[in-house]
Amino acid sequence: MTGCQSTDYGGGTLRFWGVYACKRCGGCILCGTYQPDGEIEHQYPSGESLYDENIPSRACSYLEQAAGSLHVPAGALMLAASAVDAMLKAKGYTKDESLYARINQAVNDHLITEDMGKWAHEVRLEANDQRHVDEKSALPTGDDAKRVVEFAKSLALFLFVLPARVTRAIKDAKGATKKA
Repeated sequence: MTGCQSTDYGGGTLRFWGVYACKRCGGCILCGTYQPDGEIEHQYPSGESLYDENIPSRACSYLEQAAGSLHVPAGALMLAASAVDAMLKAKGYTKDESLYARINQAVNDHLITEDMGKWAHEVRLEANDQRHVDEKSALPTGDDAKRVVEFAKSLALFLFVLPARVTRAIKDAKGATKKA
């Protein structure tokens, strides 16, 4: 750990900073506090959790692992595809054996849009290239992994988080109307 102190432009707002090495990805984490040895008030990167009670636990677990594996792009791609598969299964798409068929059925049922289906197929294909060690395909980059994980996060938001928020908002609005 390495540390330093800083102030704002006027010489006030003293902050104490520590730089830590992440044992998982090897990157650095910057943490800041207003008191020496105080509770961390700032952290970069944020270390945000993707957990949301509305995302099924298996899908959420794959999603968290994918986001935490961006430093290993091939692994992140495969985990993101597993998250997509788990989300579709949680929505009841369990009859078909393949993710390909589940994606197509979700598009046909208008659970996801055609463009979302195309993107999901790209994720599936990129993960397949890694799982099957397709030597004609280039190894994925960190940017590839970020793009795929971002899609999986967006799909979780679309399929689970936003509908739950809408349901809560409607319920809250009905409750507010009854009180008025």
